[in-house]
Amino acid sequence: MSLRWSHVGLNCRDLGATEAFYERWFGFSRARTVELDDDRIVFLRQGDVYLELFHSDTEPLVKPAGDGPAQPGVARHLAFQTDDLDAFLTKVGDEVPVTLGPLHFDDFIPGWQSVWLTDPDGVIVEVSEGYRDASID
Repeated sequence: MSLRWSHVGLNCRDLGATEAFYERWFGFSRARTVELDDDRIVFLRQGDVYLELFHSDTEPLVKPAGDGPAQPGVARHLAFQTDDLDAFLTKVGDEVPVTLGPLHFDDFIPGWQSVWLTDPDGVIVEVSEGYRDASID
């Protein structure tokens, strides 16, 4: 038996706005839509990574801040890698709220830096440049 990563499910107030956010800034595209009686589920794909979007009218449990919520049972943030964080930040400009950073972690890994942003529903999204596993150093 083998297991592999499948997807992250996100609750969204506006499926279209959340889909557009991940398409525009992170290169996702629609892989499938599952129509339900009075709703739908949207699957987005970028390479081997999937996001599953569910509509929700519920208010967020936590206010987005820093690098994400610290409550157990709540995902802290989603994370993406880039080879040019400055170019990414120039691209998003003031269109995506920054909750933290950019921060530099050169004391741990030379060249490692990250910034944390929010998606339309307040999910914290980290974008990093320069992280490497210990075995690569």
